[in-house]
Amino acid sequence: MAEFDYDLFVIGAGSGGVRASRIAASHGARVAVAEEYRIGGTCVIRGCVPKKLLVYASQFAEELGHASGYGWTVEGARFDWGALRDFVASDVDRLERAYTSTLDNNKVEHFAERATVAGPNRVRLGSGREIRARHILIAVGAWPVKPDFPGNELCITSNEVFHLPELPKRVVVQGAGYIAMEFAGVFNALGSQVTVVNRSDAILRGYEEALRERLLAITQARGIEYRFGNPIQRVKQQADGSLLVHTATGAPLEADVVLVATGRRPKTDGLGLENAGVALGANGEVPVDAYGATICPSIHAVGDVTDRVQLTPVAIREGHALADTLFGGKPRTTAYDHIPSAVFSQPPLAGVGLTEAQARAEHGEIKVYTSDFRPMKNLFSPKAERGFYKLVVDGATDRVLGVHMIGPEAPEILQAVAIAVKAGLTKAQFDETIALHPSMAEELVLMR
Repeated sequence: MAEFDYDLFVIGAGSGGVRASRIAASHGARVAVAEEYRIGGTCVIRGCVPKKLLVYASQFAEELGHASGYGWTVEGARFDWGALRDFVASDVDRLERAYTSTLDNNKVEHFAERATVAGPNRVRLGSGREIRARHILIAVGAWPVKPDFPGNELCITSNEVFHLPELPKRVVVQGAGYIAMEFAGVFNALGSQVTVVNRSDAILRGYEEALRERLLAITQARGIEYRFGNPIQRVKQQADGSLLVHTATGAPLEADVVLVATGRRPKTDGLGLENAGVALGANGEVPVDAYGATICPSIHAVGDVTDRVQLTPVAIREGHALADTLFGGKPRTTAYDHIPSAVFSQPPLAGVGLTEAQARAEHGEIKVYTSDFRPMKNLFSPKAERGFYKLVVDGATDRVLGVHMIGPEAPEILQAVAIAVKAGLTKAQFDETIALHPSMAEELVLMR
């Protein structure tokens, strides 16, 4: 009898776990994966993919309002939340089938049940079966955190947004990070009255300050209300089923839905890592080295469960690198510098590299170039919303240290710019590039 049932057993079939499984199998490893909910993980099932579909739908509401400027007359237009919700759910089903096919096509066995760590080389399934594995990969991701206040069970998280029975007329969002700002924008564009309440006095901490200020002003003009320094104290259900939200100061807020978006925590509760001698970090994360290895040589972790960079593409890179390291004879790590990021707010913002404040702290002498313009597309809107791009440049070497932008299609534009920043291109090389006119992207090579 073989010493191990599998060379690699993966707990969690999200983006990182599926990629690690597929690549390990392609190297000839015997691989199995256990997933207690649905194959695909947070991004595919209840995160960035279905959320982006909601963003597209809500942006269409804005476009529809500009139809007359485009020369179109649209009669009888109405919005059906149920139709959108069901379409999004059907696409999630399609993607889950695609991810499952990926596992099947690579001969990765999958178990539709919870799995925990029973020892350095043992996994226990929810059915009670124990499996022996040469290597165990923890890829269970993270889970929304709910602050502890009376009535928090009446609130929803980003997990439940996609299953609401109807579009709420009044929404209170607690938090001002990217998840909070994205859903605030979705509900606002679809016609809900939105109030954002936050413990601190700012939105999107860690992003370029100029973009944060611009987004705040635009979203306020679009009708989103803010209560800063004013977290929820308690939530009560009223006789008509609506919710009454009490914050630290000010009058209570009436709401149909309260969405709590105050961060995510690695989903490691009850995972049994102590059975392999692996102690969790302060936030419940699995501590790993640059190669995804824990203190136990047979236990590894990738993705959000490590609480390093909670982004799907990072989890995918980490999973691929781990499989190559363990089974491909190509030990390698994942680089975490120059990771592009975006907030699919309305309008969206995106950035790569250092912010102005970070660059001043690290490099001292810097140069900053900006472009403040009204995108041509926005001419059809009665709102005079302007785009804003910023280049942060090393004063000594002329190397572009960071690019930050807010405006239509900013994330689509930034992906290509991220290549230039990662490659270490200079401001002079940006300037030498001929502009593509008329476009918003041309602003990147016209700043002087």
